[in-house]
This record gives sequence, structure tokens and C-alpha cells, in this order.
Amino acid sequence: MLFDPNTYDPAHLDDESRRLLRATIDWFEERGKRRLIADDQAKVWYTEFLDFVAREKLFATFCTPRSEADGAPDKRWDAARNAALSEVLGFYGLQYWYAWQVTVLGLGPIWMSDNAVARRKAAELLDGGAVFAFGLSEKEHGADVYSTDMVLTPTGDGGFTATGGKYYIGNGNVAGMVSVFGRRADVEGPDGYVFFAVDSQHERFTLVKNIVDSQMFVSEFRLDEYPVTADDVLHTGPDAFSAALNTVNVGKFNLCTASVGIAEHAFYESITHAHNRVLYGKRVTDFPHVRQSFVDAYARLTAMKLFADRSVDYFRSASPEDRRYLLFNPITKMKVTSEGERVIDLLWDVIAAKGFEKDTYFSMAARDVRALPKLEGTVHVNLALVLKFMPNYLLQPTEYPDVPTRHDPADDEFFWHQGPARGLGRIRFHDWETAYRDHARVPNVARFHEQAGALRTLLTTAAPDDGQQRDLDFLLNLGHLFTLVVYGQLVLEQAAITALDDDVLDQVFDVLVRDFSAYAVALHGKASSTEAQQEWALAQVRKPVVDRGRFERVWDAVAALSGAYEMRP
Repeated sequence: MLFDPNTYDPAHLDDESRRLLRATIDWFEERGKRRLIADDQAKVWYTEFLDFVAREKLFATFCTPRSEADGAPDKRWDAARNAALSEVLGFYGLQYWYAWQVTVLGLGPIWMSDNAVARRKAAELLDGGAVFAFGLSEKEHGADVYSTDMVLTPTGDGGFTATGGKYYIGNGNVAGMVSVFGRRADVEGPDGYVFFAVDSQHERFTLVKNIVDSQMFVSEFRLDEYPVTADDVLHTGPDAFSAALNTVNVGKFNLCTASVGIAEHAFYESITHAHNRVLYGKRVTDFPHVRQSFVDAYARLTAMKLFADRSVDYFRSASPEDRRYLLFNPITKMKVTSEGERVIDLLWDVIAAKGFEKDTYFSMAARDVRALPKLEGTVHVNLALVLKFMPNYLLQPTEYPDVPTRHDPADDEFFWHQGPARGLGRIRFHDWETAYRDHARVPNVARFHEQAGALRTLLTTAAPDDGQQRDLDFLLNLGHLFTLVVYGQLVLEQAAITALDDDVLDQVFDVLVRDFSAYAVALHGKASSTEAQQEWALAQVRKPVVDRGRFERVWDAVAALSGAYEMRP
């Protein structure tokens, strides 16, 4: 299940995509672990990496839609190969992934725009090796787009001058184009929103500082009467608001694959260290609690990969008639990244002080993996979003054609035509129980299915009352329970597609049964929970089906990863 640079060959992708991914891996491996860590510690701006990106036209190939590719056969926006690149970059360091991630976000409003001049300019800059930036967040308001203080004042000739500041803007020091969100001074409400493009090297663009102590440049910048012409305007009115949210739908998916990559590299380092260390006359991995931690970490990491991979299929198959991706997307951003943090914590409990040592990748991973669930308030914001889908998902399934595995080299054009960012509560889903019924042979899938079905009972017999629906603390816990049901569904779908071993799948759901029980207990303890809800919660506390033989077989697979990969010195 784990990405291994020594043997990696994404045979499901086309030749040029495979070559570029292999070239990226080789670039990092040839530099080696000592250089990777030293550059991180010295906070070296990654000019050489960006030179590699420009030389190979890596971002240009992966980030240019065919409509802007001027006939180049390998350029397209393909979410399957983008996910592969995101995982590779995360594997070697969040800082390299971040340069890619904010380029994806910066391009979103441009590719969604009807402004042909801006799109052509972006394609030319990208082909020349430029990176991009997404100017949404502000110091006082975060990502609250309703409260932007970036103000555009009309100049009388059809243009504007823009004045205001932006904060947390990656690549803001070098971006060829920065997509900036603001509002008109002369128009109130949603009709006044504007998305426009600026040049980070313009004299009216002031780079204030890097707000983090890192290789990454997460900038604060100001515009002071920056001239904005018609050729710079990307979106106006409600379309600008939708472009902001729809860009997040496209770009923030990469959070999950970065978390997967980070956790994979840390897993290799941890199992190799622990399995070859002797304490008190015993191999560290002979201790039962150590094996449990590793098996749990492996099960969680496996589920992360399965869910993320299956989500890609729904993104690529989306249409105005099938918007199920809008549920799966926040779960990739919130749940998968949170699971990455849990994987690192489980590994850290085993390797202990080793995780602090400055010559390890793990010390980078332990720091960086925590950023991903917290970007833009990811967990709480996305849990609240997920709850909008719960009634239709659990109670009103409908029919859809089967979504196939999507590894075809197609251009994902729908990303740029998602439409207005509203109507989430009307989106319908296929029958979530089908995947659970199809895997009823797996003991812990069957047990988790019982818990998941009980959530529907909660909504029909002891649903949140008016007060609880205003109690975000209560609702967020309910959101965690619902998220587990959706998470398990896509894990099962991908397990069937990949013919995942039943032992591993059973171990994955051993973890999910325990997680559901824990959130049920938390719901019981909420200040506002009713007596009926408390009774329901305690009834959902289940013990996973124990099978020592299964556990040992999964452990043997984990132990075999010791020494399987070590980054070149």
C-alpha cells in the first residue's frame, strides 16, 4: 500500500506523466536526506527545486488545461496524476508540496475565468516555470470572504485601483500572477465582489514579510493604489464568491495526499528504527503495545489512501447532475489530514525521543503534518459543511450510474465550470449501504455497519432539537460520527476495486469500530445531550471482532516494511 521510491512506477498513467513523476523522485533522491534536512533547518528558499520544475515543465504539464495548452499533447488538468504528484511532493517535504499547492490555488480563479487575456498570460508564465499565488486570506478576517478589506476604487475609465492587505499567501514573494479577492468601494453586498490578478513584482505591490519561520514563503503583502485594468479582472459579483469556493474545492483536495506522503515516509523511518532496536533484551517490536501502535498506524494509513484514491474518481466524474464530490471533498481535507496526524502520533509514541532528532525525516514530519488539518480552519469548517449533506445521504438515497476508476488521461474540464456554490442540501447520493452489504463477510465491516445504521435511527428517533442545532459543539461531534460512515463507504468501494486483502480491511474496520464508539461516548457526555441520545450513544459502544491470527498476519506485513526504504544519504 505504501509509496516506495525504489519501485514506484505508476503504470496506470501515461508515459510522460510517469517520466515526470520518476524525474521528480530522482531529483530528491539524488540530493539526498542530509541535504533535504539541512535545507529545511537553514530555511533555504528552494530555488533549485523551482529551477527543476521550470526545466522539466512539471507544473506547466500538470496544471495547464488542454484549452490553454496550445496543442501540447501532455498538458492537461488531470486530478489522478495531480494526486500522484501531490503525494510524491508530500513524501519529501511539506515545503515542496506547498509551492505546488498554492500554484494550484492561484490558477483556479484564472482557469475559471472568461478572461482570455489572463488565461493566455497564465499559460505562458506557467510554461516558463512561474509559480502562482492565491490572495484570499487576510490578517484580520482569515478566509472570511464576506469581510474582505481589499478595496477596489473605480478610476472612471473602466479600471480600478486596489488598496488593502493579504495574509498567509504562499509564493507571494515570486508569483508570476496572484489571484486576489476584493470588493468594490462603490457597490454593496455580493454584487461588489471582484477577483483580479496582480503581479508580485509590480511597484505597487509591497511584500511585507514572510509570516512563518520556514523554507516556505507564506507572505503578507499590500497593494497601494495598484492599477487594475479590464484585462486583470477575473470575476465580478457572486461569480467571484463562487470562484473562491470552487477553487478551494479543486485545490484543497491536495491536503489529503500531502498528509499521505508525509505519513508514508515517517512510517518507513519508524518501523526500520523500532524493528532493529533492542531494549531490555527484546526487540522493540516484540512488545505487544508497540505492535498494536504500528498495526493501527498502518490501518489508518491504508484507509487514508483508499479514501483519497476513490474520491478522485468522484471528482473526475462530477457534473452539474452529480455533485457528490462536494461531500467527499471536505472529508479529504478534514478527515484524511486528521488521520495523518494520528498516524504520526502513534509512530511517535513508539520511537519516542528519536522523533526529535535533527537528522531524521520524522522531526520534519511531526511538525509539518499538523499544519494540514489546520489550514483555513479545516477541521471545524469542513465538519460544519459535511453536516449539510447528512439527511439526504443517510435517509434519501437515489440511483446513479456506477463511477468507474478514473485513470484515463482526460482533461477535467468540469473543475472550471462548477457553477454557483450553493444548493448543497439538495445533493443526493447513492445507497451508502451497498458497499457495506457487499463486504458483510468481513467481521468488523459488519460490526461497523451496525453502528452506522444506528446513526440513521438517531436522526429519526432522537434528532437534535432546535437548541442543539445551534450548539456547534454538539453538532461537530455528530459530524464526526457521520463522517466515519462516509469514510467507510469509500474505503470499501476502493478496497473492492483494488482487491485489498480481507485481513487488512478487517483491521481497518477494527479501528473504525473503536473510533465510532469513542465519538458515541463523547456525544453521551455533551452538556446538551438528551436522555434518549445518551441511551443511543451507550448502545453504540462496541468492541471490534478480535482475531489474533488476522492481527499477526497484518503485523507480519508491517514488519516486512523494516528496511524496505531509506532515503539516500
